Amino acid sequence: MQAFEYANPTTVKDAIALLSDDAAVLAGGTDLISMMKEYLATPKRLVNIKSIKELGGIAKAGGGLRIGATATFDELATSTLVRTEYPSLQQAALGVTSPQIRNMGTVGGDLLQRPRCWYFRNGFGILGKDKDGTSLAPIGENRYHAIFPKGDAYYVNPSSLAPALIALGAKAKIAGPNGNREVGIDELYVIPGTNSGRELSLQPNEILTEIVVPAARGTKNATYEVRHKEALDWPLATASVALQMKGTSIAKASIVLGHVGPTPVMAAAAANALTGKTLSADLATEAGRLAVEGANPMSGNTYKLQLVRTAVKRAIMQAGGIKA
Repeated sequence: MQAFEYANPTTVKDAIALLSDDAAVLAGGTDLISMMKEYLATPKRLVNIKSIKELGGIAKAGGGLRIGATATFDELATSTLVRTEYPSLQQAALGVTSPQIRNMGTVGGDLLQRPRCWYFRNGFGILGKDKDGTSLAPIGENRYHAIFPKGDAYYVNPSSLAPALIALGAKAKIAGPNGNREVGIDELYVIPGTNSGRELSLQPNEILTEIVVPAARGTKNATYEVRHKEALDWPLATASVALQMKGTSIAKASIVLGHVGPTPVMAAAAANALTGKTLSADLATEAGRLAVEGANPMSGNTYKLQLVRTAVKRAIMQAGGIKA
């Protein structure tokens, strides 16, 4: 890998001062280091943020949940608070079966990791285009690509936690030289305008500091993932649901799909079909059917349609405690 400077600040202010277009934030490093080895990332400076104590921890905050950006997957998976009130987050964290990744990988790193698209990882740019501007996924190997592409973006968002956090209405706090700002988790992701662009809305001199999740009292939530294998692997499709209950009926629903689009996909029609209804297996099946409306699969990934239907159905049933 390319030689680089290493900085180890202990405050957010100092970390921001060290960032630039030629620098990169280092947290768990599970994605960044591999990209540096492949020369897909060539920062001249790494700014380690794991020594900044205020960026860690998981705790109650304002009736909801505060998750520090450097909190690890293992902390998320073993937190009693998360398990009790936000099972969809714990289920997503436990989907990462590697103990090494769970102990090193951070929440912020998961949200901001780069796509696993093999065209991107092999030097064809974020939009996976040949020298003549041809998009390679539609005409090439696309079994793991998007069934909800956006423009020329066929890669899939790789985050395990983003769908669950979006369904729960979470927000990300971001610090930069111009002060702090707060955005919805879905706003972290953008569609690049060019093949050399970025799919993340953070600027090079900004740091994601924490995630704030609203109170989940009265909200049933769950995540269901479909993987090719239980060993370390990325899901083929996921569904995260959050159901705000009023008695035995659903007052409001949110369903977010993962690993099927360049950004997490909000299945609005499926969520609307649940509103005002009583939970049942038949209702969950109908929501699964509606969740794939508008999908545009390619030659090798039509199978994802059924995976999404199943993931949505089972996530809803899991959230409602309905046995199959």
